[in-house]
Amino acid sequence: MGDGMMKKTTQESFKKDLEKGVVLVDFYADWCGPCRMLTPVLEKVAAELQGKVSILKLDIDHAQQVASSFEVSSVPTLILFKEGKEAGRIVGLRDADAIKQFIQSST
Repeated sequence: MGDGMMKKTTQESFKKDLEKGVVLVDFYADWCGPCRMLTPVLEKVAAELQGKVSILKLDIDHAQQVASSFEVSSVPTLILFKEGKEAGRIVGLRDADAIKQFIQSST
């Protein structure tokens, strides 16, 4: 992934990755076109909000338990966590400004 601003998380590391601060998780799938279009948008947001929010990507095909525990039924779904608790979610492709606004309004 581009500049290393975003990190992939797995079913095994998911809970630990959420423990600190504000974390935006991109629930995605490799076969999902809008998910691929969202990646550069999220990289831009990660760069602009560096130090304020961590952005993780979770492949739902490899983490079905996590996806189902958060009732993620369509991708891309972005869920914002604050100190490990869900603070908000948006479903579908959004632009960088909409995502930044979502993060800032939820924290």
